[in-house]
Amino acid sequence: MTSAPVPLLLLGGTTEALTLAERLAEHPGLEVISSMAGRTMAHRLPPGRLRVGGFGGAAGLKAFLAEERIGLVIDATHPFAATISRHAATACAEAGIPRLQVLRPAWQPEPGDRWIEVPDMAAAAAALPGLARVVVFLAIGRQELAPFAGLPGIRLVVRMVEAPTEPLPLADATVILARGPYAADHEEALFARHAIEALVSKNSGGDATLAKLTAARRRGLPVVMVRRPDAPAGARVGTVTEALAWVEAQSGR
Repeated sequence: MTSAPVPLLLLGGTTEALTLAERLAEHPGLEVISSMAGRTMAHRLPPGRLRVGGFGGAAGLKAFLAEERIGLVIDATHPFAATISRHAATACAEAGIPRLQVLRPAWQPEPGDRWIEVPDMAAAAAALPGLARVVVFLAIGRQELAPFAGLPGIRLVVRMVEAPTEPLPLADATVILARGPYAADHEEALFARHAIEALVSKNSGGDATLAKLTAARRRGLPVVMVRRPDAPAGARVGTVTEALAWVEAQSGR
């Protein structure tokens, strides 16, 4: 008698999550449910079942786990998606469900880099008046722009994947719509075209947006690098290959 597939909840929205969904779709012993926050829908959707939107906190996620009889959870959300990662850790601990976080390695400064590491966006905004007089490039998405409102004499160039649905909380900003991956030469040309004097970036890690750091290094620009929030305790890997190995180990337990 063949046993029923084990429902696996994959918290996604990243390249790693999409790759995992595609690989796990081939696993005969799993039923993969991919969940995305929905703020920026991916240009390529994962195979299989997909849900979009929040769960209603840790309690709502725990209820979903019970309702769907979830047997495994993989948190492959963005390194800065701290809230859902905390909720997943809490819900899985209370429900006794194995959970794995896939957290890509953070970027590390290289020779020639001019990084100013800060703990959050408010500190990033506070650092800018001493670094740039006219133009700053914000590569932080659209959710955390408010701390940069009202910077005296500084014009902001903001890159985001999708056009904002509401006015930005910025008095003087140029919006660039684009989706990575980017090439270093492209980024350097963009910096030159807009006369960029400083860059603000989250330490997201990965290859898709690494080129902006290479371009900043080439041009000798300061980079205000926002550190990642602390990840919740628990099992953690850095690559899709390691995550697949974890699934196999859990499936055979």
